[in-house]
Parts: sequence; structure tokens; C-alpha cells
Amino acid sequence: MPDETKIELRKVSDLIWEIPKTGGMRVPGRIFCSERLFESIKADKSPEQVANVAHLPGIVSYSLAMPDMHWGYGFPIGGVAATDIAEGGVVSPGGVGYDINCGIRLATTDLKLADVKDKIETMVHALFANVPCGVGSTGGIGKLSQAEEKKMLVKGAEWVVENGFGKAEDMERTEEGGRLRGADPEAVSERALKRGSDEVGTLGSGNHFLELDVVDTIYDAQAAAAFGLAEGQLVLQIHSGSRGLGHQVCDDYIRIMNQAAQKYGIHVPDRELCCAPVNSPEAQRYLAAMACAANYAWANRQAMLHLAEQALLRVLKASPKALGMRQVYDVCHNIAKLEDHTVGGQTKKLCVHRKGATRAFPPGHPDVPAAYRAIGQPVLIPGDMGRCSYVLVGTQKAMEESWGTTCHGAGRTLSRTQAIKQGRGRNIQKEMAAKGIFVRSKGRETLAEEMSEAYKDVSDVVEVMHQLGITRKVARLRPVGVMKG
Repeated sequence: MPDETKIELRKVSDLIWEIPKTGGMRVPGRIFCSERLFESIKADKSPEQVANVAHLPGIVSYSLAMPDMHWGYGFPIGGVAATDIAEGGVVSPGGVGYDINCGIRLATTDLKLADVKDKIETMVHALFANVPCGVGSTGGIGKLSQAEEKKMLVKGAEWVVENGFGKAEDMERTEEGGRLRGADPEAVSERALKRGSDEVGTLGSGNHFLELDVVDTIYDAQAAAAFGLAEGQLVLQIHSGSRGLGHQVCDDYIRIMNQAAQKYGIHVPDRELCCAPVNSPEAQRYLAAMACAANYAWANRQAMLHLAEQALLRVLKASPKALGMRQVYDVCHNIAKLEDHTVGGQTKKLCVHRKGATRAFPPGHPDVPAAYRAIGQPVLIPGDMGRCSYVLVGTQKAMEESWGTTCHGAGRTLSRTQAIKQGRGRNIQKEMAAKGIFVRSKGRETLAEEMSEAYKDVSDVVEVMHQLGITRKVARLRPVGVMKG
């Protein structure tokens, strides 16, 4: 519980709470949440982290947090902050996190659930056999030489497609085209390269998943049609990130940034917010390494989509044309990017940290794929494995209120330890089956960690952003088959 004598939360409106600027805070804190979610947000120290982030040099407007916020490393998960580069703005690894470019990829099929309902269990078994998962999982597309791995760190998803895993058109429907510019493999340590050499095309563990869903509700017919979504359709979601390589990059640069903060005389209330001015050599090297990890994650999800498609084709004994798998979009939610935004009527270059938060650009924005530019950017928001997920669309309001950003998921309410304790004596797999959801996982403990009760209801989270007009609901997806590490 945050010390309420230190952290004051003022209600600005039904969906906005503010932490007034006090002490060394350079800007106020602002939290988007409903009364329904407020108690869970107060239950940990994440509001205190919002206030701490407001101390960062160069931060503009607000230290923001989304309704799925919870305690994280340095920044809260669900935290967003933009720093003005020209005014000494900093970049902080704690504002990106350990799983750099953890994100979501969504692909549609031409299958209707009604036609393949009796094959869902077989499909999940096939996906489980073809896409390696679990702690330390390896071997998705084989072990890479260091030379090839470095090429992949620069090219991202493009390298995977060039090597026969996936389709070129997928990159057109991936944030940044699946390749963040500025990547320099020489900024990545030998240890990180070693950890990443054989993990491309692997799911990992924890909250990462591969999921078969049915589109069960359409809210915006025009946007749904543009995204290729229809009621009753079977779709595939992949949630994973940069695996061991990204974790090591973060670990390496936290040490470097702690020294840099002292070097540049930066004082922040939490050492986990260690940072350096964006224009400094340390920050530039971190951004180059972070871009490599981001590209690794896009390559990883690109490879997994290909492996998943191959598994489904074998089960269904179908041609690629009959399956009709087509990527809708791929978004990341742990990243720092240099972007142009309007501040006080002027266009400024900002370093936008999105930690457990998703980009949500509006119609007409040049960074939205041409196929969706008239509608806006698809925004993919996964829920827990027992309830639902959402497809949203970005709006102009997001640019005005949150640096073109929205929530990223449901947000935990129980720690993994608490969830395991609560799950003792229960058969989560059986409980899921009773809901019509077939689940395959590496271990029973993972299912306990990831049970629905460990998370907020993603519908409540999404509704906040919908009511604020920051993102609009397009479609709801209901899980029917889930694969966990």
C-alpha cells in the first residue's frame, strides 16, 4: 500500500486521477482508471512509481499510467513518459523493461470455429509440438552463427522472411515494419548474443502464450472489415518478446546507466530509474542495443507465426490458400522510441517510453500501414487465458492525451507466488476445459501463475480507454485453445 501521506491521488474526472507535483517532481502524475479498478491500483506501490518517474530530467506534460498498471522495475508496468531531447531529456532502461519489445501478433484465418471445433485440441497439440516453449526453450529455427545473429539483429523480421520463414507482406503489417532503425550489434554483449543464438522461434514462459481465438463480438464494423475480422472466425495470437537476449541487454545497460547517472549528476528517487541524456554516448549505445533486442523480438514472432501456420496446415491437411492465414498486425509494448509530438503548439522530438503500454496512432498518421491509414492503427490487447482479448483502433485523442499510447493487457493483481498458493489443490486445466478452452502447458505451476484470478478483467481496462476516446473497441476475441510455456 502506498504511503498516502506521500502520494496524494486527486480525482480529476470519473476516469482520470492525478498526483500533484510535489518535491522534486518536474510534472504531475496522471493515472487513467475507473472507480472499479482504483482499489487494485492503490493496493501496490505503483502510484508511488508514477510519482518517481515524474522526477526524470526532460519529462514533459505528465508521468502517465494506464488502467492495467501494477508494480514494475523502476517504471510501473503500464507506465508512459516522454522526455524532450532538446531539453536534456533522458532514456531509462527501467522505462522499457527486461523483456524488450514483448508484444502481440494477430493473424486471421479463413476458418470458422463452427467448422473446426472438433479439431481444436489436435491443433493445440500440433502447435505445442512445433513451437518450442517453456523456460530456456530453444531450437525454433535452429542455432544461428554469430554472424547470422548479428544480421538478424539489424534486419529483424526481414531477416526471417529472407530465410524462408514467413511472408514479406507480414512486415507491412508490423510496427516499424518489423525493423527498428539504429540497431548496432556491436552494442550487444557477448553474453547476450550467446543467450539469443538458439531462441529465435521460441515462446518462452510466464505470461507468454500462443492462442487460438474466435471473434465473438464486433463493435466497429468498418474497422473490423478493414482489419479482416468477422464474427465466428478463428484467429491466432502470439505473445512473446526478445527472450534471453533482451533480458541480458537490459541487465547490461542498467549497470552502465547507474554509472552514467552519477557521471551526469542525475538524481532520481529510485536507483531503478537510472538514466542518461538521450544525446549522451551511454544512451545512444543503449538505444542501439535496445533496437537490436526489439528486432530480435519481431524476428522471434515472425518465425513463430510461420511455425504455427505449418502446424495448422498439417493438422487440417489444407493448402495455405484454404487456411488463408493473414497477419492483421504486430505491436510491441516494452520500448523507447524517438518520435515527433506536439508540445505547447510546437513539434518536438521526444523519447517516448512505453513500459507495458501499446502504441495507438490515429487515422492519417504516416507510421500507420497504408492498408489501415484511413482507419487508424490496429491495437492488440490480450487478456487472461480464461476470459477474452480485444482488438482496438488508435485515435487522435491518444495523440493529445497519451503520446499516442494506450493500455497493453489485463494487468496482474496477484504475484506469481500468490497465484500458485491460491491454485493449490485445483486443476486449472480441467476448469478451463469446462469453459470450452483446451490448454496445453509445460507445467501445472505455469497454469496456476496464469489463472484468470491473477489478473484484472481486461474488459474493465479496455472500457476505460474506450470511454476516454484514446482507443475505440473494434472486436472481442474469446480463447478456445491456449498454449503456455
